[in-house]
Amino acid sequence: MDLTVSHWLYGLFTLLIIITMIFRRGVVLPTLLGTFVVAWVYKASIIGGFTAIFNANLVAAKELFNIFLIITFMVALLHSLKDLDADRRMIQPLQKIMVNGHVSFFVLVFVTYIISLFFWPTPAVPLICALLVPAAIRAGLPAAAAAMAVALAGQGMALSSDYVIQVAPGLSAASAGVDATAVLEKGLVLSLITGVIAITLAYLLNRKYIRSAQDPRNGLEIKEMRGLNEDDEQGKDHRALPIWGKIFSVVVPLSMLAVMVYMISTKLTSGRMGGYEGGDGAAFIGGVAVVLLLLSTIAFGKHRALDYISEHITNGFVFAFKAMGPVIPIAGFFFLGSSDFSGSILSIREAESPSLLFDLVQSSQTFLPESAVLAAFSILIIGIITGLDGSGFSGLPLTGALSGALANGTIDPSALAAIGQMGSIWTGGGTIIAWSSLVAIAGFCGVPVMELVRKNFLPVMAGLFLSTLLALIIF
Repeated sequence: MDLTVSHWLYGLFTLLIIITMIFRRGVVLPTLLGTFVVAWVYKASIIGGFTAIFNANLVAAKELFNIFLIITFMVALLHSLKDLDADRRMIQPLQKIMVNGHVSFFVLVFVTYIISLFFWPTPAVPLICALLVPAAIRAGLPAAAAAMAVALAGQGMALSSDYVIQVAPGLSAASAGVDATAVLEKGLVLSLITGVIAITLAYLLNRKYIRSAQDPRNGLEIKEMRGLNEDDEQGKDHRALPIWGKIFSVVVPLSMLAVMVYMISTKLTSGRMGGYEGGDGAAFIGGVAVVLLLLSTIAFGKHRALDYISEHITNGFVFAFKAMGPVIPIAGFFFLGSSDFSGSILSIREAESPSLLFDLVQSSQTFLPESAVLAAFSILIIGIITGLDGSGFSGLPLTGALSGALANGTIDPSALAAIGQMGSIWTGGGTIIAWSSLVAIAGFCGVPVMELVRKNFLPVMAGLFLSTLLALIIF
């Protein structure tokens, strides 16, 4: 295969992006510059470079806008529940279950995982840390162990599969050029394997430090929690909640549970989720969230509901663009390397669309052994490297694109994409990177962030390594 100057430039900028990620710098600038230069050289026209850099972002925005919408509506719903105090009411009864430190650890894992599946861990962490972590510490669970439970279950296991909101599998599948359903299912399996291994190891490593509920050190650890100490809890107004808060604290969990039961039941009866996988699944969840948002806003605002719902949706969009905005130019660059999108970006006929990244990888196949093991662990390592920027999502266009190119018949590309997704999100999503959202968990729990990184490192890396090995066997 004859490689052109455009191929080499694309490869050079891809390498530059990886190096930039290693040094924990933003990669938006090199992706935008790379898109412009590669398109300019390919079309031999600087005007073509100008139009391509805009088209790349437009194509990426079109492909990913459903992701922005689902994030917007779920975050808006969470804000409306806070107005009614229903968010606190939903998990308050769980405090009574925390009879000792051992039970508390797994209650934190379960609750964090479920809430993070529906609302993402970042908005869920303040709620969980404010209400459940102090109860867990009072029961004898050390603050560091509580922080590990929240991080591994939410930022790790829930976010890496993203089974409900489906942002991560959508990004991975779009870049790899494979069915989103395949990545969704494989990502769920690998996230559970990685999570079970990491959480089990974390529990075993901390088991000997779990104290009795009467230990006076429990109260001291609660006092040390930044912004969530005992005095704050006692100072809050816990008068009787409005009736609507009580109603929605029951209606919202039951609605989400009903959605999941329905989707799973159609999966069991027909072999697929009745069309509720990928984008349709996110649309189903999002539609339910919008209706709940309408009802909860009306219940709280009554005559001011028109203003309140606008504020909540605006806040949801702000959160979505802060979380996902930088992904658009990054995805645009890697979409340029795929023949599925390069035609639209370069404004040429589909039959003439180049496949820059695939051509580069295929040309190097003669120098590399065709090994599924090598491909799987290469993608895992690249995923971990891309996660070093502290995002977790910005590397998915790269791992997805490389998965489609590296598969070459030795392993399912959707499996490779899921492996890369695990590496990127478990690393950068907030489990073993101190400059990620792990900072928030450490801060809420009153634990030094570097101590939390050190404690999480071995369980997470063991989980990623073993889940990749099992992926080679299962898939």
